[in-house]
Amino acid sequence: MFPAMPLKIVRPPLHLLLRTLPDTVHSEVFARLFNHLLKGQYMAEQLGDLEGKRLCLSITDTRSELLFVIRGQRFVRLPKGDSSAAWDVRIAGRLDDFWLLVTRSEDPDTLFFHRRLVLEGETETGLYIKNMLDALDFDWDAHFEAVLGSRLGPLAGRAVRRLKLEQRFGGNALPP
Repeated sequence: MFPAMPLKIVRPPLHLLLRTLPDTVHSEVFARLFNHLLKGQYMAEQLGDLEGKRLCLSITDTRSELLFVIRGQRFVRLPKGDSSAAWDVRIAGRLDDFWLLVTRSEDPDTLFFHRRLVLEGETETGLYIKNMLDALDFDWDAHFEAVLGSRLGPLAGRAVRRLKLEQRFGGNALPP
């Protein structure tokens, strides 16, 4: 889904931020990030089926709980102290395992089957979310077009593909 940055580079600062800042800050930042990344993606349409559902991401090694509610095909931060903040579905695991999930370095089924990520709560909703994660195929072209428009989006997509290919070929000219 996303270019995989080495965990050894990302983990220390991310772990520190998750341990020191309040969970409401993390929930707000991640909600905005998720909503931005969902622009132009098929998965955003699927969120409509989860309208009103409350999702908790529990990162066990940092003791962080990120709470969201799905409203209008978007993630909205749910205040932790809110009495209505009880979750419908909770996904719990270590930061490293969430990183593997997000970067698609490990198959979601494997992470859940080996109980490195644990799904709790409403069975039907939990399975729907797990299946969405399993089928996730991020479309960068659709994202760039949704964010930058039909004129600049395709240009950005081509530029990114060219950069990735140049990096893959050691900065040399692209193959014919």
